[in-house]
Amino acid sequence: MNHSMDSRFLAVVAKRPAPGQTKTRLCPPLTEVEAAGLYECFLADTLDVMRQVESVERAIIYLPEEERGYFHQLAPDFALYPQRGDDLGARLDNLLRDALAAGARYAVVMDSDSPTLPPSCVADAFVHLEAGADVVFGPCDDGGYYLVGVARPQPRLLREVAMSTPTVLEESLAIAESLGLRVALLPTWYDVDTGAELERLQAELTQLPDTTARHTRRWLAERAEAVR
Repeated sequence: MNHSMDSRFLAVVAKRPAPGQTKTRLCPPLTEVEAAGLYECFLADTLDVMRQVESVERAIIYLPEEERGYFHQLAPDFALYPQRGDDLGARLDNLLRDALAAGARYAVVMDSDSPTLPPSCVADAFVHLEAGADVVFGPCDDGGYYLVGVARPQPRLLREVAMSTPTVLEESLAIAESLGLRVALLPTWYDVDTGAELERLQAELTQLPDTTARHTRRWLAERAEAVR
């Protein structure tokens, strides 16, 4: 990684979808193959969201390490770096730290489970950091967060929290407070991990322009057609 000194680095963490390993909490209502296919659409839509954020360097931080070719085909316009670390907290800390060490002024990472997230939410993460926030979070209504961004490394925020639990954000905010950090919060959004959240997504898509989450939208329409 090397960045120009005033660059804004925006990454997504992603794994190559594999039936039986991807989005298993969506099974049922989906089959394992369907869950992996739908996640691939979530990821493609997330990349579209990232492309709408201006003046950023975009990257996919991926797993497994040997799948670089898959991600290059998916997003030839993104930088690609393998994830490093034994757990999610360590991997997030490493990627933010690497980006800052390479010269990025601000580093933001998001997940790939929120295909309808407005690009303005992501752009605002950089606005908050530029205005002096030490850390910015995009809260999820399940207690986690869809995005975290920093202006300098904050390893405790990422490594001392039990990730993928309902108290992730709460614990992170408590640590930030104990460190005296200035925290900014983006609008609350949701991840699509369960059947109920999938229903919520389908209802939301009926209210949004056709250009929003186009890959996910097409996949759901084709599945509905096949079930009919």
